[in-house]
Amino acid sequence: MAEAESVRIELAFEGGQIIGALVAPETADAVERALAAGSQGSIQIDTDDGRLTVVAPQVVYFKRYAREASVGFGL
Repeated sequence: MAEAESVRIELAFEGGQIIGALVAPETADAVERALAAGSQGSIQIDTDDGRLTVVAPQVVYFKRYAREASVGFGL
C-alpha cells in the first residue's frame, strides 16, 4: 500500500494502551463502522506493517487523522 493512499488511525484500549497504524481508507471506514455498530467480536485490520486482530469491546476510542496531515515543515 502506497503511503499516499494510507490513512493514519489510532485505537486506544481499556488499560491505556494505544496502537497507531497506517491503513487503506476503506479499512479505516470498516473499522469505524464496526466500532460504531457496537461489534462484540474481534476486528481484523490490515495495516502497512501487517494484520492486527482487535477485540472490539476493549476499544475506548478510535481516531482517524486527516489525509493531508504530515509531520515536518511545509512550504
